[in-house]
Amino acid sequence: MPAQIRKTCTFVETLLIEGGRAAPVPLKLIAAAAVLRNPWAGRGFVVDLKPEIHQIAPELGQLLTGMILEAAGGGNRVEGYGKAAVVGLSGELEHANALIHTLRFGNHYRQAVGARTYLAFTNVRGPANCPVMIPLMDKHDEGRRSHYQTVHFSIPDAPAADEIVVALGASTGGRPHHRIGDRYQDLRDLGHDVSNPAAV
Repeated sequence: MPAQIRKTCTFVETLLIEGGRAAPVPLKLIAAAAVLRNPWAGRGFVVDLKPEIHQIAPELGQLLTGMILEAAGGGNRVEGYGKAAVVGLSGELEHANALIHTLRFGNHYRQAVGARTYLAFTNVRGPANCPVMIPLMDKHDEGRRSHYQTVHFSIPDAPAADEIVVALGASTGGRPHHRIGDRYQDLRDLGHDVSNPAAV
């Protein structure tokens, strides 16, 4: 079955001043969300979630990616990215995980923006108007701390108890006036091998 989408939402925040100083370039933080009926709602404990994942996740990935690209002005404008899901109170946390933790969902976004890193994520259970928080990181370099940001929004009537909110997030740049360095500087300062940071 296709996703039973009740509505979609786009959130765009444009940051012009931070710390009392003008941003060198206006920064856009973007979220695209779909509110859909939980395909496992009312069915008890479902052992095999794959049929619904395979049917619904690609549809959501394509839809939300298109919404992000439209709001950002193209995939080349996206620098930071992430994803999130909120399942309503009658659902399992696994239902939120199921629709976003699959390559059938995330690869639409990765390929559209030419990304190399994994998608940062949150997945929670909550009521209508639950905060949706999408952590972002640089699409090419997970150690680039300038792009550690969060898109934060809520939908007043979603998720209902039998719904899931699935969302993608994006930024068009890093934090204005970022001054905390990156992971690689920490490694150098601590005397570790910067060429092999995964070993630390």
